[in-house]
Amino acid sequence: MLAKILSGAVLGVDGLQVEVEVDISMGLPNFFTVGLPEGAVRESKDRVKAAIKNSGYDFPNRKITVNLAPADLKKAGAGYDLPIALGILAAAETFSSKILDQYSVIGELSLDGSVRPTRGILPMVMAARAAGLAGILVPQANATEAAVVTGINVIAIDTLHQALEFLAGIITLTPIQVDLDRLFHDHTEHEVDFSEVKGQEHVKRALEIAAAGGHNVLMRGTPGSGKTMMARRLPTILPDLIFEEALETTKIYSVMGLLPDSKGLITARPFRAPHHTISDAGLIGGGQTPRPGEVSLAHNGVLFLDELPEFKKYVLEVLRQPLEDGTVTIARAAHSMSFPARFIMVAAMNPCPCGYLGDNHHECTCSAIQIQRYVTKLSGPLLDRIDLHVEVPAVPFNKISDTGSAESSAEIRKRVAAATRIQKERSSRRRQHYNNSQMTPKDLKKHCVLDEPCRRLLEEAVNRLKLSARSYHRILKISRTIADLAASENIRAEHIAEAVQYRRLDRKK
Repeated sequence: MLAKILSGAVLGVDGLQVEVEVDISMGLPNFFTVGLPEGAVRESKDRVKAAIKNSGYDFPNRKITVNLAPADLKKAGAGYDLPIALGILAAAETFSSKILDQYSVIGELSLDGSVRPTRGILPMVMAARAAGLAGILVPQANATEAAVVTGINVIAIDTLHQALEFLAGIITLTPIQVDLDRLFHDHTEHEVDFSEVKGQEHVKRALEIAAAGGHNVLMRGTPGSGKTMMARRLPTILPDLIFEEALETTKIYSVMGLLPDSKGLITARPFRAPHHTISDAGLIGGGQTPRPGEVSLAHNGVLFLDELPEFKKYVLEVLRQPLEDGTVTIARAAHSMSFPARFIMVAAMNPCPCGYLGDNHHECTCSAIQIQRYVTKLSGPLLDRIDLHVEVPAVPFNKISDTGSAESSAEIRKRVAAATRIQKERSSRRRQHYNNSQMTPKDLKKHCVLDEPCRRLLEEAVNRLKLSARSYHRILKISRTIADLAASENIRAEHIAEAVQYRRLDRKK
């Protein structure tokens, strides 16, 4: 007899429907799985057989063929265990169900028949809702994550026996519901705050501009000047995530299996700080079956690259596409995948290998060749894509020992939120625009109109610093953000002047 069970798969970070077809026929007892199954899927026959027997059901002693359609899509993971087991029991006429074609089923089975959690539940639930299904059966451990998707009944399952009785209509299970407002308002406060940073007011100002406009930042200074400390506090002044952004970010963490336990939605902006030994695949994503990398895990948040020149040069160069487009495309022979990767990149570096070039209290021991080799690890095209270049000098003793309270993250975040609201209102017709860093040349022409004094000032800066066209556009975007922070409708000369001074690494030495 033939039985069909609906399930799901993940392609990149998006979900899609998979149909599990189970046929039981006369022949020597055997178990075949077709439809491009990978290792964990091929091994499911042993888990399924033990789970069925240990749940108190008879395993058919006949020829069993399982087809996972579409057959040209590779099937990975153990999430097909539960639908395969239910398909076998349905094909063996152990139970019958009138709602089998209305529900999708996902879950890994233990040998005792209990259901274990699986990765990528969120995008698969979204795919089931898009397909118009009435509901979806998911592991109990994934219930909160799945229930953030509205418009579909999410049924939490603990065991194979419970899933069978629900589909057979023997028991009734209440769909899981979560309070989205509570998820957003109950997230824990940040453990760090800008009030703990002494001095470095100009760096804080640059980070405020970066947060308000989504601009990338490069901080250059001596060891111990506070670069890492300030970078880790940048998420504390970023605007709160909206639901659509939270859903995008959570999909990525769900696929990677990094979603925190008992937390169904990422409600705080992520902060990722990979080590400089990371590979290009680890940073951008990749592998035989392409998976997201650190740039995608930082989507809608902050990617911090400490000791930037210590990263391999070819690893840094692959950052060009995500910095420019906000996406990463990974091409393979059979197909290509795109992952979201819109983030604020904050990078930190020393002025030289020893770190003390230009320091009044330490002598630099580096030769001119060593300094040149160190600086040239960062290519011009990469520096062009970093909007703000900030010098971070050592903090003097009187600043360090100051017992007064500095401006808190909450106070800075209020100004950032006000500037962000201005940008959203200005780009309300284009929902993908969340900040000034994403403005197109057409938007720049419309929203960055310069009067004659501003135009002359910018022309002089471009000619003196020999800036590229990309740097010119970056200055306009930064100027627009500075004007938004000042609640100014027009860009003024002081906004241009402040924006130009953030292009320090463009200057000829």
